[in-house]
Amino acid sequence: MELQDRYIRFDWAVKRLLRHKANFGVLEGFLTVLIGDDIHIVEILESEGNQQTEEDKFNRVDIKALNSKNEIVIIEIQNTRELYYLERILYGVAKAITEHISLGETYYKVKKIYSISILYFDIGYGTDYLYHGQNIFKGVHTGDFLQVSTREKDAIVPRMPSEIYPEYFLIRVNEFNKVAMTPLEEWIEYLKTGIIRPDTTAPGLGEAREKLKYYLMTPQERHAYDEHLSALMIQNDVLDSAKLEGKIEGRMEGRMEGREEGRAEGREEGIKEGVVRNARRMKEKGLSTEDIMEITGLTLEEVHQL
Repeated sequence: MELQDRYIRFDWAVKRLLRHKANFGVLEGFLTVLIGDDIHIVEILESEGNQQTEEDKFNRVDIKALNSKNEIVIIEIQNTRELYYLERILYGVAKAITEHISLGETYYKVKKIYSISILYFDIGYGTDYLYHGQNIFKGVHTGDFLQVSTREKDAIVPRMPSEIYPEYFLIRVNEFNKVAMTPLEEWIEYLKTGIIRPDTTAPGLGEAREKLKYYLMTPQERHAYDEHLSALMIQNDVLDSAKLEGKIEGRMEGRMEGREEGRAEGREEGIKEGVVRNARRMKEKGLSTEDIMEITGLTLEEVHQL
């Protein structure tokens, strides 16, 4: 791809460019297409859930925004495989809810949360590239959906649980293998390949073409970005090898001991060893502790022990 037509990966842009108000249009377009509602971002929320601390549970949120409906939108990008990922996004949503309601406030102040995970690894089995989940209450015998009546401003107002409970979107980027025909597919194509069509009309992608061009970065920013891509390639190569080694070791151990857990342990140990080896290589190449944590998923303490 020629320099003038090369675009910055979405994961890098989220961390460094899309937090600025002038670039909210890119994020708004992506969210509008994904959620199916007209989204306007009021502000990017910075709180303890966005931080990485040694004492806290390892909870990385790339962007947490407040939209015009006073709802919270969490965008999290995961480049490499991580154990207990579903538990982690649940923890992140729960933390966002509690962070934004003060002690003594009524439960009516609880904010609706949209949790969006952009995944560049194989989280499990499924035939789709986009999955959506939400809490619903369905009649066991009748099949109808419960509608809850709440009192608001001295009036009884019926509300569906879907208006209150979080919604989860899992985007399995590597599973997208279609010719992009819809705005959503164009966005997924960009997430996977970094390509934005010159004639795109998908909300947000036009802005992305103008604001996420590689050549607009300073030489220092380009160097840091290229190092990020190089580290990701190394990490993915190591993980692929570790997965294969782990599966082989797991099968051998499982046969010897006659237990399924032997295979699982072999896989996880192989992957973990690969991650640690790769993290050491990153440290030797001079990558910062923050970048190593971001790419590998290791904790601050684990990086310091390398």
